[in-house]
Amino acid sequence: MTPRLFVDAGEVVLAQGASAELPEAAAHHALRVLRLRDGDAVTLFDGTGGEWRATIAAAGRRGATVAIGAHVPVERESPLAATLVVSTLATDAMDYAVRKAVELGAASILPVVAARSQGGSRGDRRVEHWRRIAVAACEQCGRNRVPPVELPQSLGAWLATRDASKPGVVLAPGGEATLAAVGAVDAIDVLVGPEGGFDEAEIAAAQKAGLRAVSMGPRVMKAETACVAALAALQALRGDLR
Repeated sequence: MTPRLFVDAGEVVLAQGASAELPEAAAHHALRVLRLRDGDAVTLFDGTGGEWRATIAAAGRRGATVAIGAHVPVERESPLAATLVVSTLATDAMDYAVRKAVELGAASILPVVAARSQGGSRGDRRVEHWRRIAVAACEQCGRNRVPPVELPQSLGAWLATRDASKPGVVLAPGGEATLAAVGAVDAIDVLVGPEGGFDEAEIAAAQKAGLRAVSMGPRVMKAETACVAALAALQALRGDLR
């Protein structure tokens, strides 16, 4: 597979026949991690749709220049716009959840702070880290549109402003239904709790805000596992894994 590099549209203008200096982060990844050299093929994308064929034209100690080729208008987004609303988790678990959500086609990721959340007080400082993970996941999985990772907010604030008419589920042991009961939808909110789970008041508030409590089966999953399982199941039921 040709190495893929994300370049911010605000830093590099991609156009066929042009040459461009790779931004520092992309150049570091290309030269120091991937060990690319002059003449190596790469694929560039800037998040606006499609991707560009390109070649490393000049690789130096301090940067790299690419020769930009044809634009390929390929899209790999799911027809199901699933928003993962996940309580902030411990560092490794949250990183895993963000990475796998991108690979599984989540349209956006919204961290929330619940009663039993971990790392909530550091959420604002972590969000740029999560956004870098989302970019790296897109480079790896072939997505050309980077799903936004929103700034963390309290669970209560999100529930208070959520459109109750939008389909949504909250994962809850003992929930009244399963994901198989989700009807024909093209957008859905998926609310996943912290390691200790949501408390009863939070589940009740989620239901009042229009979310349906669903069970993920007879076994209790870790929070990051539940994120992956729910998104995979929904993509198989209503998305692009059918």
